[in-house]
Amino acid sequence: MKKALIIQGGWDGHEPQLTSKRFAKMLEEEGNWVVSLQDNLTCLEDFETLKTYDLLVACWTMGTISSQQQENVSKAVGAGMGLAGCHGGMCDAFREDTQWQFMTGGQWVSHPGGDGVEYMVNINHGSSPIVAGLEDFKVCSEHYYLHVDPAVEVLATTRFPHSDVPYYHISNKVVDMPVAWTKFWGNGRVFYQSLGHHDEVFDHSPSAHQLMKQGLLWAGESKAYATEMKLTTDRFENNAKMY
Repeated sequence: MKKALIIQGGWDGHEPQLTSKRFAKMLEEEGNWVVSLQDNLTCLEDFETLKTYDLLVACWTMGTISSQQQENVSKAVGAGMGLAGCHGGMCDAFREDTQWQFMTGGQWVSHPGGDGVEYMVNINHGSSPIVAGLEDFKVCSEHYYLHVDPAVEVLATTRFPHSDVPYYHISNKVVDMPVAWTKFWGNGRVFYQSLGHHDEVFDHSPSAHQLMKQGLLWAGESKAYATEMKLTTDRFENNAKMY
């Protein structure tokens, strides 16, 4: 059986308990996952226990992570544990921690127009097995503008600026903003998608639900792959001050 740890908390507006329950069900219905839900970050302080998990799912908007907690996550993912999350639960968690942003691949900066913006999500076909079977789809939610690591593999995008939303950013060129991406942190697989302001987004959009589930499962395979290929962290070790 594979093991997943879901951390749920931070700002209540993103409904972390509801999204955590949904993500746990996505994994458990596969039949080979055991999921632990934790509503505190002290669970990240025991590195030996943390590294036994195959997947860490972040549902924690804003808040503060200690340097030891963050370092343990970084090392565990680097060794092969998968990391996944959505919306502000992963890429607006721990705003002051640049290492978290480096690891996850991006940081939310705005959602022009607020909630209730209807927009198109465009699938980057062939970018990953995660998007297999998905076609472009519309959602009505927050339209996330992010600062994104150029190293990520973009799985889906959305167009900015939105024609119906006036704001200062419209003076700039049209951009295709990543909605979903993958990247690697050492031997670990990282998956993120920006949909999920409220849990009900996944009910209203089966494609958003499928994208999230397939991303969780993809990230959850990285530890098994690292073990099979006998991957170590030797080539990643560096004692220089990074942040």
